Amino acid sequence: MIDLSLTEARRIALLACGLAGPRPARAGPAALTALYDRLAMTQIDSVNVLARAHLMPAFSRLGGYDVARLDRMQAGPKRALFEYWGHEASLIRTDLQPALRWRMQRAREGRGIYAGLARFGRERKDFVEATLAEVARRGPLSAGELGAGAKGEGGWWGWSEAKIALEWLFWAGLVTTRARRGFERIYDLTERALPQAAALPTPDEPEAQRILLRAAAGALGIATAGDLRAYWRIGPEDAKARIPELVEAGDLVPARVEGWSQPAYLARGAEPPKRRPRAAALVSPFDPLLWERDRAERLFGFRYRIEIYVPAHKREHGYYVLPFLMGERIAARLDLKADRAAGRLVVAAAHLEPGAPAGETVEALASELGRLRAWLELSDVAVAPTGDLAPTLQSHLGDGFRG
Repeated sequence: MIDLSLTEARRIALLACGLAGPRPARAGPAALTALYDRLAMTQIDSVNVLARAHLMPAFSRLGGYDVARLDRMQAGPKRALFEYWGHEASLIRTDLQPALRWRMQRAREGRGIYAGLARFGRERKDFVEATLAEVARRGPLSAGELGAGAKGEGGWWGWSEAKIALEWLFWAGLVTTRARRGFERIYDLTERALPQAAALPTPDEPEAQRILLRAAAGALGIATAGDLRAYWRIGPEDAKARIPELVEAGDLVPARVEGWSQPAYLARGAEPPKRRPRAAALVSPFDPLLWERDRAERLFGFRYRIEIYVPAHKREHGYYVLPFLMGERIAARLDLKADRAAGRLVVAAAHLEPGAPAGETVEALASELGRLRAWLELSDVAVAPTGDLAPTLQSHLGDGFRG
């Protein structure tokens, strides 16, 4: 059992997820590959207020990278990334596809998926099989190209029957995303879209879960059992069986963290960095650092809740709020929007976190906003007078920026 101070745990976590140091001088293909080697996956989400969720983790860690390179990692028969249910809908390293086949098999049995989707798979089995045959014959294709369109009338979630069937097949691993048209999935047979991954052997269920939990431990550095299983949404009973096996193998080291009420586990080889973290990064609400809000609160004393679905008059910090990581603390939070029509990065609100140094925070934040603006190919930054940090930030940005 290893004892860690909260500072040591925080530094281990930041190092593990790639947010401990300055960004590389050049964010080339190797840097993107290394990022996914580290994180294993990034979350996909439809919200596009600032940038798509899967694009932001790379910016937070690498700066203004070429998004086309990430697109290429998702294309072709030798693709490095594929889409499936990881933490949520996720962009996952293709070499981990075999380790998720137990989840796909359970989905075929109606386990671990939405009740309505499982019921559709049982009750409309012939239709699902016909849909699969149509993809095999005509694919790759979208739900709309199957006939009725992606939206139905009164169907489950308003989807057409074709869309529901395709999503069942997606959960079951029989089809996958070949490409996207905008944000619309284009489906194809998994063995046709991912020929190399499909040819890999299938580990048994316990070993597959151990593979995923090892990947989670590597990305988190230090974590409770709940943190580890939540990374891949592994069920409590499965995690309860696997974690002791990983401890026995030396992949996880039991630890006590100052102030944590639950036991923790240290990833094999993880240790506090000798240097203080030097990051200065805006972090997406869908970043692995913030996936588990309870873990973020334990590490940083930072309580975060996304307020997209909160009525505007009840929001505390804003609609799409990104924490600003400075060094080893969350120093501020900004409500951000890319106004593409006006060519402007909008800071709708800016709040300083308690105890954070205002001057240092504003200086670092102004630089980060400049990098974000350039990466998004926007012409300027507009700061609204909302939040205690907004006036100072607006004043600091000065000429060349409009408030």
